[in-house]
Order: sequence, then structure tokens, then C-alpha cells
Amino acid sequence: MNEQTLAQYHILSIITWLPVVGAIILLFFHREHKSGIRLFANIWAGLCFLPALGLLGYDKNLGGIQFIENLDWIPQIGARYQMGVDGIAVVLVILTALIGVIAINCSWDYIQERVKEFYVVMLLLQTGILGVFVSMDMFLFYVFWEVMLVPMYFVIGVWGSENRLYAAIKFFLYTLFGSVVMLLAILKLYFIFPEYLSQNAQSQEMVRSVTAAAQMISGNNGPMLEMITQAIERGARGLPTFNIMAMQALGTAPLNDAPIVPLTLQIWLFVGFALSFAIKVPMFPFHTWLPDAHTEAPTAGSVILAGILLKLGTYGFVRFNLPIFPDASQDSRVLSVMVFLAIVGIVYGALVAMAQKDWKRLVAYSSVSHMGMIMLGIFALNENALNGAVLQMINHGISTSALFMIVGVVYERRHTRMIADYDGLSHVMPGFAAVFMIMTMSSIGLPMLNGFIGEFLILRGVFEANRLWAAFAATGIVLGAGYMLWLYQRTMFGQVTHEKNKTLSDLYTREWAYFVPLIILAFWIGLYPKPVLSYFSKPVQMIVQQVKPGYAGAGAPMRAGVKSEDRGSRIEDGE
Repeated sequence: MNEQTLAQYHILSIITWLPVVGAIILLFFHREHKSGIRLFANIWAGLCFLPALGLLGYDKNLGGIQFIENLDWIPQIGARYQMGVDGIAVVLVILTALIGVIAINCSWDYIQERVKEFYVVMLLLQTGILGVFVSMDMFLFYVFWEVMLVPMYFVIGVWGSENRLYAAIKFFLYTLFGSVVMLLAILKLYFIFPEYLSQNAQSQEMVRSVTAAAQMISGNNGPMLEMITQAIERGARGLPTFNIMAMQALGTAPLNDAPIVPLTLQIWLFVGFALSFAIKVPMFPFHTWLPDAHTEAPTAGSVILAGILLKLGTYGFVRFNLPIFPDASQDSRVLSVMVFLAIVGIVYGALVAMAQKDWKRLVAYSSVSHMGMIMLGIFALNENALNGAVLQMINHGISTSALFMIVGVVYERRHTRMIADYDGLSHVMPGFAAVFMIMTMSSIGLPMLNGFIGEFLILRGVFEANRLWAAFAATGIVLGAGYMLWLYQRTMFGQVTHEKNKTLSDLYTREWAYFVPLIILAFWIGLYPKPVLSYFSKPVQMIVQQVKPGYAGAGAPMRAGVKSEDRGSRIEDGE
């Protein structure tokens, strides 16, 4: 079926709400029928993955937002049930569905108490995350953004380790604080949109300019243009809208060679969104909730956190901050802060990871370093780096999810996460050691594995933007290789000196079942990344074009009415 047919069948709604249907069905299971509950949850998670594969029909040549669903929801405030995906969201939705299957599967033996409630919460969490990726209405986006906090809080707080309540509350408060600030920024955008388009002396010119920007963003994508035009017409009548792409058109549109939204206001709004997303990434210094949450969460919680939840922050920067506030995004003051925090995160995360004695905590701090690399790629503001950043979101979801499951495998057998308690495991668990080696090499960016492609593209783009930034980023890669190889050497090699390690069993068939798909993806992306890159190369090209019109590497048409040198001079002058 083509994209229009799948949209008519509400494919995005099916993908988003199918986990909720499974959660409701689980409520009718008797809590003592644990085997039946586990079996149903695993089968249903696999069923939820299947419709996500339908998004592979995304028209890569057309680009833009596709599979659009656009219905009235709360007309009194202008909120609509608008769903759609571009190539970036397509790969993240498919990754989310896959990681959801794996996370549920790896909980088969780990979760022994409140089994029914656990799987209900996991399925609800899946819906919350998917909803964030497919929402095209800011109000709907915010609802899903907040909803997903509650299941994750319970996953950590109920099924976590000894300090689970502390970690859960810390996670919840951090993210809730950022969400409240983002809500204020959303409301400001909501109110200024009709103000600019209907209550200003130059409103008619603004409407024409925003419409031209919408046409540029949409290209030949008729349904996308129709959705944006609907929101613009509403704004021209003095009625507010939450449409994300209309806000991008407003941010992209010029008026007399200047942005419609003044730079100062753009910066404040940028900060409102950035704070929420930076906490979710997490960027230094907002990262302190992450090691505690990872350490205390059950294996499935850590897999969801590392594989998907952190990507919501980087996705937010790509979807909101760059295209809605393009002038703020490349303002020298904003850029300096974002790049500085990204570089500090890369180096700091790697150094702290090297000092960890807890296996799970080491992998958690490695995420801080890897996510810093992704953030640096985003704010290099060119195609190579941004393509690498999006690809590295996928790569990190693959490799770090596997690394947390590797910790979970040995924890289920020994009930300790201390690195010093393990030695010579390759002698007794050769299959496990092989999987660990592959995912270690994936994490540090060995050629022929997925991490290399993403890191190379990021470094290529960052080097183009600033050679000093690239030097710091490369330092983080070297340190990453150091702590991962040292971890592998301490746990896998040498003689088995701990008696309990001598009787450890190798990977079971079920454990192989959730490692093998990740290993295949790691090699596939490392050897032939083109199929994955092709999905988001055009959306990335458009985002760079929105932020830096006329950028030499962009093949898209120049932003209507703005020359890149004009915008650059305006930013340097601090307008």
C-alpha cells in the first residue's frame, strides 16, 4: 500500500494506540497467571512492531511530513489531532517499536513481582514515546511528553533496585521542571502566532511571507502544505494554532530581510524549549538524574531509557529549536553555550565513566558522552553533522540498549553489578563474550559497525564548522575506546578467580533472540548505511536550509526572500 492509503487507514494512530489496547486486555488477566501474562505481552509487543514496518513506505523523494492525520480535537483552543512523520521520525518510530519488543522480552525472568502491572506500564510507556514522535500539534505533543513520565516513574520506582524511589523522584522532578518551562514557551508561540498574522500593521505581508515559507518547507508535498495553510488561515483570522509546521513556517519566514519573530524573543523561546530537551538528552550539567535512574531501573527500564527516551531530547532540538528559532540557533551566544555544554558532556562523561566501579553506572555515563557527541553534531549546523547526529541516535539506541542488556544478563546470574566481581567470563560464557565484544566495538566506533558511520559523519561536519570542536570530539572518542576496552579486559579476560563465576551459564535461546536483531542492525548500518540515511537525508537538508539559507551543501531551494549573507550579518550585529 502507498502512503496515501496507509494514511487513510490511520496507520500512525494504529501504531500509537495499539500498545494501549494490549494494556487494557492485560487488565483482564488474573495476576497469578504469570506465564500467560508474559506470553501475551511478548506476542502483543511483536504485533505492535508490525504496523510500524508500514512506515518503510515513506516516499523518500517527496520528503516532508507524510501519513498525515488531521482531525478536530479541542476546537475551543485550536488543538487538533494532527499526526504525521518525516524521515527522521520514521526511523525513530521503527526503532521505538523494535526496542519495545526487546525490552519486554528481556524482562521474562527478571520481573517476578507485580508482573501484570509491569507489562501494562511498559505498553503505556510505549504509547507515550510513540506519540511524541508522531505528533504534529504542539498541544498533542505536550500531552504525550507528559504522559510518558508517569509509566517511566513507576518502572523505576516499583521494579528498581534499593534506591529506586530516590532515582524515580529525581527523574520525575528534573523532567517535570523542564516540561513546565517548555509549556510556557509553547503558550507564548500559541499567542503570538495570530497576533503577528492578524493584529499587526504588516499582517498581510506576514501572511504572504509565512505562506511562501510553508510552500518552501512542503515542496511538492500537497497534504503537508494543506495542513500548514489551514493553520495559517486560522492565524490570519486571529485564531491561535498549535500546528508545529506552521510555527516552523513562521520562524523561517522573513519580513523585509529580517525575521518576523525578533531575535531576542527567539532566544528566550529557544531557551524555554532547550531546557526541557537538554534535561531529557541529558546535557551537562542536567545529567545527574541519568546515572541514578539507569543504575536503579530494571534492565527493561534502562533499555527504554538509553534506547529511546534520551532520543526524545535530541529529536526535540531537531524538530523545534532549529527550524522554529533559526536565527537564535545560529546566534553566536546561543551557539557558544550549546557547543560548550556538548563538548564538556563528551569529555566529562567519558572521564567519569572510566572511574566507575559499577558496570551499569559506567554504561550510563558513557551515554552522557555519546549524547554530547550527538548534540555537537546538531549544532554544527551542516548536513554532514546533522545526518551523522540523526544516525547516531539510531546507533546509540542499538549499541547502548545491548550494553544494558549485557549487564542485565550477568546481574540475573550473579546479582551484582560490581566490575571487580567478574573476571575471565569468556572462559565460561563464550557466546556472551562474543556479543559483548561486538557491541563494545559498535559503541566505540570500529569500522564495519554502525557507530563508525555516525561518528565519522559527525566529525566530518564538526570539522567543517570548527576544527577545535572536532579535536575535542575526537578526544571523547579516544577516551570512550579506553573505558570500554578496559571494562572488557577486566571482565572477560584472565583467570576465573571467583568461584561463583565458574558455574555461570552462557546465553539462553531467548537471550540470543533479543541480541541477534541488534547485532544484525549494527553490521548492516556499518556496512551499508545508505538505506537508513536515505530516509532522513532530505528532511535534514531542509532543516539546514531553514537555519542557514543558501548553505553551500544544501540542495534545497533558498529560503524565500533571504540571502544567507544577510542573515549572517544580522546575527553578527545582534539584531
